[in-house]
Amino acid sequence: MSSTTTEATLVPLEKPPSGTRPVRVSAFEFGRRLPFRSRLLCSVAAWLIFLAAWHFFAASGAVNQTLLPGPTAVGTALVELFAERDFAADVGQSVKRILVSFGIALAIALPLGMLMGAFAPIEAFLNALVSPFRYLPAPSFVPLLLMWLGTGDGQKIALLVIGVVFFLITLLMDNTRAVRVELVDCARTLGAGRMKVLWHVILPSALPNFFDTARQMLAVSWTYLVIAEIVAASDGIGAMMMRAKRFVQVDDIMAGILTIGILGLITDAAIRGMHRLCFRYLY
Repeated sequence: MSSTTTEATLVPLEKPPSGTRPVRVSAFEFGRRLPFRSRLLCSVAAWLIFLAAWHFFAASGAVNQTLLPGPTAVGTALVELFAERDFAADVGQSVKRILVSFGIALAIALPLGMLMGAFAPIEAFLNALVSPFRYLPAPSFVPLLLMWLGTGDGQKIALLVIGVVFFLITLLMDNTRAVRVELVDCARTLGAGRMKVLWHVILPSALPNFFDTARQMLAVSWTYLVIAEIVAASDGIGAMMMRAKRFVQVDDIMAGILTIGILGLITDAAIRGMHRLCFRYLY
């Protein structure tokens, strides 16, 4: 009896029809992430194609090489800037201005964004001021800042702060609003007060998104650097580029642009590394 029952319950596995091919998952599937090695190969290939196209276009004679030097000339100019013209000091000044200005912007935007995202009356009051300022171009403040703060570092740092702080407030407010309501309701049910919910529930929940927002807006801050440093500046990457413009040294100008791009990538990678280190549970 038991053997019959056992034989009846055993169902043989069906073999796939002969000649069928295994299902292959395409790399172009929606939402699919490539392995690190594949992403690295794609990135290297993209840069090699870009540099090759740039080299052949500059060498083709279609454009005067004085106005469009090739990548080799730009690389040589970059080496000469660091080796012979103390360009490292200019880079240090620019990095300092970016870090100081973004730190000030973050110190202003973080508490305001959290409070606006958490409490509707504060959002209704402050958003009437913050929203219009997002549409004002930061360079339009240059004449006022020159009259108010002079030509020193204060004017340049203030311009960099104005360029990102209002966008940063709005984005941090949206990050705060994205915190799940169930978490807040649970904490309130357990007797937590408003400030305790703000610091122990909302801030930890929104902090990973705060890092992503800071990374994106730091990139925007780098784009304002040259604007901040071309007006009455004696040092910095932008000042070097303006000196090169006077002598039509396009290779130096492009070397400055390349330097800003590399520095931006380094700061972006640093924030991404901090994000991965602080929020390992998300990876």
